[in-house]
Amino acid sequence: MPKPQIMFYHDGRHPLIYQYEPPIHQQEYESAVDELLGTPVEAIMFGLGDGRTMLHDTKVGELWGHNVDGWPHLVFHRAHRNATDMIGRGIDPLQIICDRAHSCGLLVYPTLLVQQGRLDRGQDTRCSDFWWNNDDLTIGAAGELPLADPTARFMDFRHAAVRNERFTLVKEVIENYNIDGFELQLNFGPRYFHPDQTENGRELMTAWVHKIHRLLKSTDAERELAIRVPANVERCYAIGLDVEEWIRLGIVDVLIGQTHTGGELLDQMADFASLVDATQGSDCRVHATIQSYVDSDRLGDANIQMIRAAACNYWMQGVEGLYLAEWFGTWPYAASFYEKLRELPHPEVMAPRDKHYAVLTETADHSRNPESPEPGHDFQLPVTLIPGDPVNITFVIADNLQQWQAAGRVHEVLLRIRVIETTERDRFRFRLNGKDLPASSLRMINRLYQMREPRYRVHGYWYVFRLGTEHWPSKGKNVLEVTLTSQDAAVATEVVLRDVELETKYLMGKNFLRDRETDLGESEQLNQRRLPTSKYT
Repeated sequence: MPKPQIMFYHDGRHPLIYQYEPPIHQQEYESAVDELLGTPVEAIMFGLGDGRTMLHDTKVGELWGHNVDGWPHLVFHRAHRNATDMIGRGIDPLQIICDRAHSCGLLVYPTLLVQQGRLDRGQDTRCSDFWWNNDDLTIGAAGELPLADPTARFMDFRHAAVRNERFTLVKEVIENYNIDGFELQLNFGPRYFHPDQTENGRELMTAWVHKIHRLLKSTDAERELAIRVPANVERCYAIGLDVEEWIRLGIVDVLIGQTHTGGELLDQMADFASLVDATQGSDCRVHATIQSYVDSDRLGDANIQMIRAAACNYWMQGVEGLYLAEWFGTWPYAASFYEKLRELPHPEVMAPRDKHYAVLTETADHSRNPESPEPGHDFQLPVTLIPGDPVNITFVIADNLQQWQAAGRVHEVLLRIRVIETTERDRFRFRLNGKDLPASSLRMINRLYQMREPRYRVHGYWYVFRLGTEHWPSKGKNVLEVTLTSQDAAVATEVVLRDVELETKYLMGKNFLRDRETDLGESEQLNQRRLPTSKYT
């Protein structure tokens, strides 16, 4: 079996069973596969319902909505109707995906959300009876967790009953469906054990993973176990996942690293190095999860320049594949979706093309959560600037600007810095990799107040530097230093550094036009359009 390089996660719900009116037709359900044909995607990672309840014809698990009498959520009701109608007609939704994918040359890895919390009964219509009726099996049952801790209602994997319930669901799919692998999504819930029991829990989780791997290989040695985990070894270990032991034992084929910071936000600075290092000399591959959502005041979904920047940063770290998570959120897919997909497997193609890097910052719907139990780094931004105290922001780029400058391909390099709660009378010092950025290359943009913005309003000033070659960032790690040297004495607010972005822009070839609309005058544009063509030109 070929080893897929580009994997696409489809949750089986949002752009599919939620969308179509019951009764959903088989061809409509097959669209989950059809919409990916002709792209570099080699494997579809297909979600098994909610993780607690299923949307396929399970005989050992619980069907989505089987325990609901009155539906407060119309879309969840629609999913239930579509699934039960298909199954009632003798059509298994998961089998449809397997058959259609294989007929079109795509691999299928069903995905189980292994850990999941729950809400109060009556609110959580996707919950299973197993989750409802076993409070004594939850992490909170061990006590000594804050009342506000969301993991109190998560299942505690130190209990054999919990591990067995999960294993039985996996076993049914492995033994009854024509699949190419199976994915355990272990980066959805932030905990698997009570904090006091994590150390002992690692051995239990390793044994559980080993059991699944052994079963999978017993049915077909070519089948792969893919496991989605936090993006670095330390964070995995902190929640009870001893990935280094899994690699040593050879019980995982693909480790899919994913940062938790910012939820589903695109994190171009994600660091997968510890996972890559841990797999050296083994048969285990590392795939980097690349998200597509930005949620800035200007952009909802990432543009192609941002996707290129992330993908090139990830390939540079030595990963062996990309895992496209939450891209289904852009459905229905437009031409820009397919344009982004086309280049992803080819870092050498993306190298001399425009990129837009952005350091992860708080957005309208994604911010720091001081009560979150999740281990790991936090957002670098925003950060308060105290007069006289430098603040360092680290960012990584994959561009070798000097190489492409020698080929005459670099058009310009722009560094954008946004400061909020500031006035035009505040003074700053900006340094990149130890060098002061000159005022001669700076353009200030006054956005202290806006009537409206494309998505939501963020007030402040942009400081935009058109960087000369002597101030270009280096391939790899770079450090921006920002110092508030003096503050408007009449203002009582705290000055805040909120955004740091870098754009690298390229020409198609040496001395090529960058943009016909701006590089040529109007009359020249008209003349260019009217030039005759012949076999001699």
